[in-house]
Amino acid sequence: MTSTPALLLVEDDPELSGMLSGLFGDEGYLVDVARDGQRGLHLGLTKQYDVMVLDRGLPAVEGLDLLTRLRRSGVHTPVLILSALSNPADRVDGLDAGAEDYLGKPFDLDELLARLRALLRRSSDSSEVLAVLGGRLDVSTRSVQLTDGREVPLTDREAALLDVLARNPRRIFSRADLLDTVFDGSGEDNLVDTYVHYLRRKLGRRVVVTVRGLGYRSGRP
Repeated sequence: MTSTPALLLVEDDPELSGMLSGLFGDEGYLVDVARDGQRGLHLGLTKQYDVMVLDRGLPAVEGLDLLTRLRRSGVHTPVLILSALSNPADRVDGLDAGAEDYLGKPFDLDELLARLRALLRRSSDSSEVLAVLGGRLDVSTRSVQLTDGREVPLTDREAALLDVLARNPRRIFSRADLLDTVFDGSGEDNLVDTYVHYLRRKLGRRVVVTVRGLGYRSGRP
């Protein structure tokens, strides 16, 4: 992360985008604004940013489609979705598409700024390789290099869950712990179970161990 973080704001509402770009500028960000998804995609692919803020209901290219295209192109910049679509199913869709965070409209400005700071802190610590059962997790690329040489790509939330478990291999995490740590407290406990299932499907059942009545821990590397 640079000392002056660069931020891409993709928001089609001119009044809101003007207010937010001014707010982010006052907070010390270098801000680029895109008013539609096509422009946002172009900027996201051709320039480097420390964080992105995306709306969902965008003209030209819809927000989740934009995010999916960026992730498929190898852009791993942390993304916060800011959208009026904010029920639990909408948030799950956004996180599954590759967003690190999701905030519904209307929103509190102080909370928005705090979430962006958290994303920047998390990103600055993401250049590590961690041992996991059967391979190594590259936090920066969200992928696991298996011992047989194959590389398994993960979604951002899958990587975040495996990251937390791998950093604390002896700790047993309750579902509530993981919901707070990985999913920012949003969603139900079964959201954790769903992502554990995703990791096991990609990396084998033993990559995450169920400790009956207590929660989950990392499989022993």
